[in-house]
Amino acid sequence: MNCPHCGAPMSLVPERDYFFCLYCGSFHFPTPSPEGVRILSEEPLKVHCPVCNENLFRASIQRFPAVYCQKCRGVGMAQFVFGQAVLYLRARASGPSDPPRRLDPSELERHVHCPSCGQWMLTHPYAGPGNIVIDTCGTCGLVWLDHGEFRQVIDAPGGDRGRPWYLDEEA
Repeated sequence: MNCPHCGAPMSLVPERDYFFCLYCGSFHFPTPSPEGVRILSEEPLKVHCPVCNENLFRASIQRFPAVYCQKCRGVGMAQFVFGQAVLYLRARASGPSDPPRRLDPSELERHVHCPSCGQWMLTHPYAGPGNIVIDTCGTCGLVWLDHGEFRQVIDAPGGDRGRPWYLDEEA
């Protein structure tokens, strides 16, 4: 990305989701999508979306690294990162939760390849909150979420929502 002020290349500040220009000292904060996804690269990656086959972009959700499809708005994350993001974002959630929704069994019938390693992904119900179907790669550990599914997990009802997971209940 080039600096909008001086045109010099900007550097992504590691784990901070913003860019800094070493030449003029400017900052650039990418605007997040409604789901909180920030695209962190202008150039697409050389991996393709498992749903629509478009090139994916390096991205983040609240500083958690991800890949993102600008066409279908799907999100991919490493399984461990996804688990940590869910814990963190559900603990920080505020406002009312969404009402529970039924799982659509037809969503279990699709078959997609992992954008990272190319192996078939497992399509299955997510065992956590949100009642969604996710795709996981048993080979490289990538989790793929279709548009809106990450938000469904964060906004699903549950006792962990809006309550930091690190608090001891006896305290």
